[in-house]
Amino acid sequence: MNITLSIDEQIVKRARKKLEAVGKSVNEEIRQHLRHIASGDEGDTNGWIEELTSLSGMGDSHGWRFNRDEIYERR
Repeated sequence: MNITLSIDEQIVKRARKKLEAVGKSVNEEIRQHLRHIASGDEGDTNGWIEELTSLSGMGDSHGWRFNRDEIYERR
């Protein structure tokens, strides 16, 4: 089904930019949100698990390695 929405242009631009960074489109995000609403199960974690799985490995540390000592340094 196709749905026409009326959304502020600036909101769509910002959303598109943020979603692009995680490899998703505005259309995908809206579809996923509507699926979540339609499921009616507020405790359903399957959507979150799917999202985390799809995002897994998409980051780029540019060679940075985790260092526990740096995490605990006081600033």
